[in-house]
Amino acid sequence: MLWLYRLVFLPALLLLAPRYLLRMRRRGGYGEDFSHRFGGHPRLKAKKDGRPRVWLQAVSVGEMLAIGPLLEGLKRDGAEIYLTTTTSTGYRLAVDRYAGLVAGVGYFPIDWWWFSARAWGRIAPDLAILTEGERWPEHLEQARRRGVPVVCINARLSDKSFGRMRRWPAAARLMVGGLARVLAAAPGDAERFAALGVPRERLAVTGNIKLDVRLTPLDAGARAVLRAELGLPAEGAVLVGASTWPGEEAALIGAWRAARAAGIACALLVVPRHAERRTELEKLFAKENVRAHFRSRGRSHAVVEVAVGDTTGELRKLLQLADLVFVGKSLAPHTEGQTPVEAAALAKPILCGPGMSNFRAITGELRARGAAREVADPAALAAATVELLRDEAARARLATAAAAWRAENGGALDRTLAILRSELALRA
Repeated sequence: MLWLYRLVFLPALLLLAPRYLLRMRRRGGYGEDFSHRFGGHPRLKAKKDGRPRVWLQAVSVGEMLAIGPLLEGLKRDGAEIYLTTTTSTGYRLAVDRYAGLVAGVGYFPIDWWWFSARAWGRIAPDLAILTEGERWPEHLEQARRRGVPVVCINARLSDKSFGRMRRWPAAARLMVGGLARVLAAAPGDAERFAALGVPRERLAVTGNIKLDVRLTPLDAGARAVLRAELGLPAEGAVLVGASTWPGEEAALIGAWRAARAAGIACALLVVPRHAERRTELEKLFAKENVRAHFRSRGRSHAVVEVAVGDTTGELRKLLQLADLVFVGKSLAPHTEGQTPVEAAALAKPILCGPGMSNFRAITGELRARGAAREVADPAALAAATVELLRDEAARARLATAAAAWRAENGGALDRTLAILRSELALRA
């Protein structure tokens, strides 16, 4: 099956290359270290004093932010870490935040045998770590050939991925069969990995490390400064759209307008999942005749109706202004959802659409605890927004439930580090 994957991979790569190159061009920043995509990573210096080397792959910004405490813990244990990512935003964040913690930062190689083997030869890790949904057959094969264990942390399986892998068990074996350990983010994810053939002794439910990220709370003065920078009014509620996708900004404008029509003083802060959608959003705001300011353009010099957080790595900071949060990629036609973890960790009242398949377990727990509410469509979003912005006590109940859920589900970082330490000890 691996040889079939290798044979099919190159034609598929060539067929899909124009689409991905166009996406890279739109997002920008991919020119630096582009050779890493083909395994052209720098040759790392010889390992010192028997220190183990860890290759950690975190796909994008969210995962990159979550692994900070993990990197610190591994470094304290004496490990040398080479960090890779997939996106240009993740790469820039890694360079800016973790240069002092890691031996190097690079892009994950394209998962074809020569590119992967070239990268493995240059990085030469003793342990490889994949985050969340990262599972690459060639990467796992190169690890197997070298006798290097691969551990998947914060591991999850979306409805779509699980369905596809159940239909193609041979492909599923390529993607999970080579994992030495699977540290699942939730019990439901662990059951799905078991159903795909991962032995129970390789599975552990460690929880979601995003709940253990250290948050720097903003005091009243800092929040006032941030509101002014964004152009938001000094007073009134703030509705935040977190990690929004096309169509959802229009739905949020409708909800904001419904709140204003109901006599509620409020502003809208949109944080799009992809900042390169600026031009699209500008056209939307012009069509809707709303005054907007994009954070990437510096400090706002006037009060606006809609602020756009189109900067990298600031979602947690911007969420602290929220009186109510809508989690994106969850209204039709979107079905997968973005993570509600950051909003819950900040004890914010949460709304989301029905399409949360990537985070079904977490969303289900939050709803069961009374920490989140589902809205079926834009009209329901508008109605819930008006209801909750009118009712401070109802928002407080949602927020309290979210804080309790976070407290009960903490500790994933320590559990994850303990298992990684045991894997490194076996390599000593």
